Amino acid sequence: MHIFVANLNINVMEVLEPLASYSKADDVQSFALVNLVRNGIQFGAFDKMAGQCGFSMAEWAEYLHLSERSMQRYRKENKPFDPLQSEKILEIALLYNRGIEVFGNIEKFSEWLGQENIYLGNIKPKSLLDSTFGINLVKDELIKIEQGILA
Repeated sequence: MHIFVANLNINVMEVLEPLASYSKADDVQSFALVNLVRNGIQFGAFDKMAGQCGFSMAEWAEYLHLSERSMQRYRKENKPFDPLQSEKILEIALLYNRGIEVFGNIEKFSEWLGQENIYLGNIKPKSLLDSTFGINLVKDELIKIEQGILA
């Protein structure tokens, strides 16, 4: 189930739909992602995806390093996010796709994101989504869970 990336941009949906994880992205898919980031993700497309993952706009503002007021402006004008913010949105969307694969459904993955994790220093995984390094830490934990490694 790859609901997040597929909903971001209808024009590249065919290219992005089969994207299952970071490791399966071929050159065509990677170039499509680069172009999507460069062109910016429209707020409307982001809003559809954001509504599925359960983060508040305040949390998204934190993850994207924007003020809530800026998020409101993006919504009002339906303007595209800049490339850095678009890239972060895609990173989180791809992480969500991976989490759904590992946990079997969005509810279980979302619950895991919101619980303190001993292997991440007793912090909630979702608190790490404001940086690429943090997203990679969460992704690494998903790999460990998938492989049955608990320590």
